[in-house]
Amino acid sequence: MKNTIIFLTVLVMSAVAGATEFKHVGDFLLQSHFKVTGQQVTPIPMKPISFSVFTDGVKIRVTAEGDDEAHTTFEIYRSDGIGRQRSGAGALEVIPGLQAMSNVGGTLRHLRLSRESMTITTFPGVSDQTIVSHAVAAEPKPQPGPPAGPISNKP
Repeated sequence: MKNTIIFLTVLVMSAVAGATEFKHVGDFLLQSHFKVTGQQVTPIPMKPISFSVFTDGVKIRVTAEGDDEAHTTFEIYRSDGIGRQRSGAGALEVIPGLQAMSNVGGTLRHLRLSRESMTITTFPGVSDQTIVSHAVAAEPKPQPGPPAGPISNKP
């Protein structure tokens, strides 16, 4: 009986440890950043920022380039696709993607993520402003390793 309890404890602990392992799913480059107040949309000047996105299947973690310690974590609540409007046609279509949210200190953040883009909408708790940040998928970073191409033994 005691061995069974120990085994179950180790099994649960390893499942929890495995669930907290975040895997890289993509990099995104901030394209636009603006605030909405009533009927007014104001662009916010910005410098290009690269974001890395990770998931453990339950949560999404977004980090800014060069600062892996500072991150925002979102809880996935919908992963059956996201809607978007087709360019030119006006019809709606559903593409693979997910939606997640974060509520920290009264600030609600909504994440919309697909292979092509990431949009974070921020709703500060005591403000009439909404902040929208839109990023597009970045080119994959080259992985270190041997150079590509044929190998020749000729001098």
